[in-house]
Amino acid sequence: MKIVERINKVLAFEKVDRLPMVEWAFWWDLTLKRWHEEGLAASLTGDCEVREHFGLDSYHQFWLAPRAATCPAPAAHGSGLLKKAEDYEKFKEHLFPQTGFHSDDFAQWLPRHESGDLAIWGWIEGFFWFPRTLLGIEPHMYAFYDYPKIMHQMNSDLLEYYCMVIEELSKFCKPSFILLAEDLSYNHGPMLSKSCFDEFLAPYYREIVAVMEKHDIIPIADSDGDVTQCIDWFKEVGVRGIGPLERVAGTDVNQIRRDHPDFLLVGGFDKTIMHKGEQAMRQEFERLLPVMKQGGYLLSVDHQTPPEVSLLQYELYVSLLREYCKKAAE
Repeated sequence: MKIVERINKVLAFEKVDRLPMVEWAFWWDLTLKRWHEEGLAASLTGDCEVREHFGLDSYHQFWLAPRAATCPAPAAHGSGLLKKAEDYEKFKEHLFPQTGFHSDDFAQWLPRHESGDLAIWGWIEGFFWFPRTLLGIEPHMYAFYDYPKIMHQMNSDLLEYYCMVIEELSKFCKPSFILLAEDLSYNHGPMLSKSCFDEFLAPYYREIVAVMEKHDIIPIADSDGDVTQCIDWFKEVGVRGIGPLERVAGTDVNQIRRDHPDFLLVGGFDKTIMHKGEQAMRQEFERLLPVMKQGGYLLSVDHQTPPEVSLLQYELYVSLLREYCKKAAE
């Protein structure tokens, strides 16, 4: 069985020869720096190259950013691009590029994808994430109350852009799923109320989900933190899954599956125990094995493999991942 079929069947709760062996996001630069110092070939830097070196399944991820090449970088992580919310209309000249990508950008990936040997999935910026990048973390939270019209305009424009992008993408590629980047939770739950979600995010989610479903693309939400409470919110707007299910935030994959048996799950493996050796990693796989056996679950590290994990420890993790991905399919 090839990787594209394997992922599609798992997401459909169908039987497979083994579960896909994937990392939901590329490795941290500091993690790769450590591994190169410990003997990983310096030539191995590209995402597919590194994955295939470790024996993970082959796949390509892409990010469809709504910013043009002229868009400046923020002054610091978490700071905004706008001095004040009222600058949004003038700043739009740096947003929503009409030629953001085309089929040539996928030329090296499409043949292998069409043959089933390489999976493709994508990321778009969600309706919580995008205004935050423009306004900055703290001003964004005030903007729900101080600048509601501008917030709606930002998300209306983002929706229009991504509807166009997905229509164009679907002409030459059908990714297995698209992740909607949000990060709207922290370790005690969502950072916005249900009423704010319903007013400022839900209307735009319903429309973008409808476009994805028209092209048979699965919408999956991406948020760090404890997402337990907001799963129902996402289900109400048609989102079909969520990740990366961070264990350190108290997220319990087994409980989520009991509460939402048809909801797709991505991630879940506690990254904070990977440096503790085989017994700790086996215990974590055993914790997740019941859900692995049920389908609808792409197990992966619950964010990105941290630099505390040595090259040898990661090789052990991959060996155990292969063992349990086979065991789950028996």
